[in-house]
Amino acid sequence: ALRCATGTPSGLTLLQRVGTGMVVSMVAMCGAALVETQRLEMARKNNLVDNARAIIPMSWAWLVPQYVMIGVADVFVLVGMQEFFYDQMPSELRSLGIALFYSVMGIGGFVSGALISLIDHITCSGGGESWFSDNLNRAHLDYFYWLLAGLSAAELVLYIYITRRYVYKEKRVG
Repeated sequence: ALRCATGTPSGLTLLQRVGTGMVVSMVAMCGAALVETQRLEMARKNNLVDNARAIIPMSWAWLVPQYVMIGVADVFVLVGMQEFFYDQMPSELRSLGIALFYSVMGIGGFVSGALISLIDHITCSGGGESWFSDNLNRAHLDYFYWLLAGLSAAELVLYIYITRRYVYKEKRVG
């Protein structure tokens, strides 16, 4: 059905796969923010905010959908990117395409680490409580997840803008 709708033999183009993964990841971050908001509310209702070691009366099953979505997003994004870098590079430069794929992954790790450090510095300045407090019941991971969802949305808009202008390399038969 997807093949008929898109007119693509594989159902989705390489860039559509990556975009699909980005959308799923953004939805997962929204889900994570909602679950964390619920967890913090449960901590407040049960007077557990000041107890860093408290077990919040909330089932682990609340986490399953977001972890499943992150797994699905990874499949779409990582496989799509790897195929894109392999398929769209000239055959003489395919090893460079794979190196670019891994470089993107490494840069993402550095950027996420820098983002966390920056947010921690900003939220701690002026004597405030860090979003990443040692006491998770006082932390605000929900804000962080909403920020990630917002950044993902902005990134998705930019991604769509760029990919709509991309021209795929022609396949040679034979």
